[in-house]
Amino acid sequence: MTETPVMAPMVDRLVDGLTASIVERGYRDTTVADIVRHARTSKRTFYEHFAGKEQCLIELLRRNNSDLIDGIRAAVDPDDEWQVQIRSAVGAYVAHIRARPAITLCWIREAPALGVVARPLNRQVMGDLTDLLVTVTQNPGFRRAGLTPVSPPLALILLGGLRELTAFIVEEGRDVEDITEPAVAAATALVTPQAGSQESHRPFTS
Repeated sequence: MTETPVMAPMVDRLVDGLTASIVERGYRDTTVADIVRHARTSKRTFYEHFAGKEQCLIELLRRNNSDLIDGIRAAVDPDDEWQVQIRSAVGAYVAHIRARPAITLCWIREAPALGVVARPLNRQVMGDLTDLLVTVTQNPGFRRAGLTPVSPPLALILLGGLRELTAFIVEEGRDVEDITEPAVAAATALVTPQAGSQESHRPFTS
């Protein structure tokens, strides 16, 4: 179940301040002083809302990941042919990454490095994305083609690979459009398993 994000005007400003600083100098070099400078407020106000920049990053990434999921969901028409749905989902993912590459790298590289404090966020986003992928493959366009919905374990494998590919392309400074064709090919292969495969019917337990 998705946690309710922190909502307050000052929190919005602080999160926006962190976003600006990450774009300007990266997360690791960002200080609380940088955040409040961009947010045009004080350190005292910052610490009234967050224990430190790690908690502010977690809130930023929670919102970012919610936007990502909402964007993919909005882009996919359940009645489209299944191939079109895959391209629509990948297109929405790529558009999201293109709009915020620095934040994407924080999600992939920095959040896991935070350790236990970020573990709920990491589990939540991967769980939400897995659920979304499973749900999409249950849509009418997939059912008409006689395709079995992807299993959660296979969805997780696809998402893990996609995250790493995304980080590689962004870190290399390449066009994020380079994500599209490999992602479409992997998703297509995932929903059209070889005859006799039983993997899609196996339950997943975390």
